[in-house]
Amino acid sequence: MNKLDELKRSDLSGWNLSIRTALLPKDTNYHGTIFGGVILSHIDLAGAIEARRYCSQRVVTISMNEVVFKEPVLLGDLVSFYTRITRIGKTSIRIQVLVVATRENSKERIIVTEATVTYVAIDDARQPTPIEACENRDDPPALYLEQNSTK
Repeated sequence: MNKLDELKRSDLSGWNLSIRTALLPKDTNYHGTIFGGVILSHIDLAGAIEARRYCSQRVVTISMNEVVFKEPVLLGDLVSFYTRITRIGKTSIRIQVLVVATRENSKERIIVTEATVTYVAIDDARQPTPIEACENRDDPPALYLEQNSTK
């Protein structure tokens, strides 16, 4: 990717937008920035959304790698959570999550953090179960075909 202040739409090629939100004053700490835990919660949710785009089972989080907050998320920022699958195992799926903030006044887009989250598919008894790929009906057909032709 380019330097943080030069993030362009083309830098996000191959990523899926899983969540885009504006966070509220209730999400801020006493410094006026968004709590890290709020961002972590959204990272986990965005990753789970990406996993469900690929597999039909319920998934649960089993690990999240080190998360380093490179820049603060400010009240008024539009926060986007981009995701992509980096590994599919027998019962697990690893998702990379990139968090981008669009500053309210300048419209500057910066990467504020990123993480890799691993999920495990579970059955009704909450036991690990083999991942079953499913057709993603949320995506336009051309995008689905393009993604699956590279696997």
